[in-house]
Amino acid sequence: MARGAVADTGALLLSSQVTSNTPVMSNPTTKNPPSYFAFQPASYWDESDPLSTILRHVKGSNRRQMITDFWNQDRFAELDPILMADSISPEVRRELGAIHPSFMGGEYLPDFLPTEVEIARIELQSTTSDVSSIRARRHPKDELIHYRIVDEYENIYEIQPETSTAPLTQGELIALIDTTDCGLEGGLAHCFNLMNYNETGEAEPLRHFTTVSSTFYPELFEHYDGEHEKWCEESRPPDEEEGWADEEE
Repeated sequence: MARGAVADTGALLLSSQVTSNTPVMSNPTTKNPPSYFAFQPASYWDESDPLSTILRHVKGSNRRQMITDFWNQDRFAELDPILMADSISPEVRRELGAIHPSFMGGEYLPDFLPTEVEIARIELQSTTSDVSSIRARRHPKDELIHYRIVDEYENIYEIQPETSTAPLTQGELIALIDTTDCGLEGGLAHCFNLMNYNETGEAEPLRHFTTVSSTFYPELFEHYDGEHEKWCEESRPPDEEEGWADEEE
């Protein structure tokens, strides 16, 4: 499976560099951060939210959404237990993939380490719905929280911070995401949009290409959704912007 492929075409975009005039979207060191940057979960291992506890180790994006939908519709008892498993067997994986390639999204992520939980995920609307998972685990030897990012391709990510004594604030998590070295320019929440934009020169089709979400940080999705919206507006050619203005009038 190839990372960063545009969903509509499935074409592999090999370019890993962004031209100098490509807009960069994030600024994790802003002097006046929004108030939601201060939000901090009490714990990554709180059992008070049953749905979050169920989803904690479920790898597949489509299965996570399915579990959430059934839960919200009070139909949870109707869901096949096989689909609620943290990981599914290769046979079930093939069956789901035969329905649609998007069902493979997240299913090939590495297994969780002991005490490890997912605190956020980056999902792409690529052909196979690729996923990067941001994880935290407690280490009994030093009593610190250790962080790592994994994906379905065994890529190595350099992140800061690697550890903390307490859960990250939302601003600290955003900074971690925006400064992650993934071998591409733009930070983990933006690099695949930028890579595709550099290849096609079109930002609008990439408006929802990358999604960042978390069961621990409620404003994380809105934060990056707003950044992607702003990036699309700033990347729109001048003549196209004039056309949009005329339509609004």
